[in-house]
Amino acid sequence: MAEAGAGDGQREPPEDEGSRSMENAVMFGFFVVLVAAAIWLLGAMADIRKVQDCAAQGRRNCATVEVPERAR
Repeated sequence: MAEAGAGDGQREPPEDEGSRSMENAVMFGFFVVLVAAAIWLLGAMADIRKVQDCAAQGRRNCATVEVPERAR
């Protein structure tokens, strides 16, 4: 015997379009944050790799030196 409601042609009511749009916006925001975090992580890993390569070559003072711009 088949279960009641299974395959008898009854469909669920369509979702509210406003709710679906909100879900899509939230998912898009999550995706943007995820991509931004990945780009930041790749940049940080590249910086660390440069410092490690410098240290592996036996150099000293491999840290990044930030020089402020001169005021004119």
